[in-house]
Formats: sequence, C-alpha cells, structure tokens
Amino acid sequence: MLQKLTLVLGGASSGKSAFAENIVIQSGYTRIYLATSQAWDDEMKEKIQRHIQQRGEGWKTVEAPLDLTEVLAAVKKKEVVLLDCATMWLTNHLLADHDLKAESKRLLKALKDCKGHVVVVSNEVGLSVVPENALARRFRDAQGTLNQQLAARADTVVAVMAGLPLALKGTLP
Repeated sequence: MLQKLTLVLGGASSGKSAFAENIVIQSGYTRIYLATSQAWDDEMKEKIQRHIQQRGEGWKTVEAPLDLTEVLAAVKKKEVVLLDCATMWLTNHLLADHDLKAESKRLLKALKDCKGHVVVVSNEVGLSVVPENALARRFRDAQGTLNQQLAARADTVVAVMAGLPLALKGTLP
C-alpha cells in the first residue's frame, strides 16, 4: 500500500523513475506528474520525451521547475503526485541563486500539508567523488541535506540500484 510520503533515491539512470512510476500506477489513485526539469538543450528534450513515452497515458502533467507549493496544495485525498525530481528542482533553485535552505523548508512544509499521496524521486549524490569546484560541492551538500530531510519525513524510503529496489525505511510498496 502506498504511504503518504514515499522517497525513491538512486543514482543517475538507476531505474528510480520507472520504479516510482510503477508504484504510483499500482496505487489506483488519480495520477499527477509534477515535472521539475527544464529542456535547455536537445539532449534534455529527448530525455523528457522518453520519460513521457515511458509513463504512458493516464497522467496529468504539471510543469513546475521552481514553485511546487501551489500544485501540492491543490492535491486531493484520492490523488497521488509523482514529483520527478527533487534533484532538478534543487538545481533550478541553485542556478537561479535562490536561498536553498528557505526553498527546501517551503517544499518540506508543502509536502507535510499535502492532502494526497506524494512519491518523490531524488538522486543520491553522496556515493561519488568529491567535486572539484565550489558550485558542485555546494550542490552536493545541499542535495545530501535535502535527501536527509525528505527521508526523515517520509513513511517509506526506497533505494534503487540497477533497477532493483531496496527498502531503507518502511516496506516496499
């Protein structure tokens, strides 16, 4: 059974989005896809199209690269949001030179106040080498902090590696 807040973590191309999409579909609730990516180049445009095709029909897609609070506030009890992904959302705020702590606090409150179910996809960035530049280190630290905050509040936390899910908190949906 899908809990109120589920966090799905994994590395790049680990299968985390496909796993998250599957548990959202299996929930039986009305599905909302909360897209945070921005298509700045052809490669990203292609990736977004692949994700749309992979998801298939039956999703209401809302593009919100920065402000997720309004969308989450409008979610009803029998709806489920797939927020894909927290990493791109944080990147968007970093590049816009926003206060990452304040924006993260707003997101966490919006998730707490959301009436429906939410599945958050996020990249685990703590398993790689220390980045060579200050911006990348700032991002890595902020993403690690956000992931810890999300995990602390989540009912279920799943790590996905090579397409295989591992329950870190709670049980696999």
